[in-house]
Amino acid sequence: MRLDKFLKLSRLIKRRTIAKEACDKGMVSVNGKVAKAGDILKVGDIIEIDFGTRVIKAEVLDLKEHALKEDAEKMYRLI
Repeated sequence: MRLDKFLKLSRLIKRRTIAKEACDKGMVSVNGKVAKAGDILKVGDIIEIDFGTRVIKAEVLDLKEHALKEDAEKMYRLI
């Protein structure tokens, strides 16, 4: 699954366009490397999002094409 799509479906970032912009600005890294919006994620990857004042670090637990709001939190685990 594409990184920007995962960020939107898991609700770590509200909109896919904002997720893409964050990736383009270098604010998102996967497994310690700066990631692009089109990078493919797999279960077990560690995503780090730098929002300036705070950093969110999460492990990918599940990849779903569609996720309800209740299921979105089950797609990742905060570290």
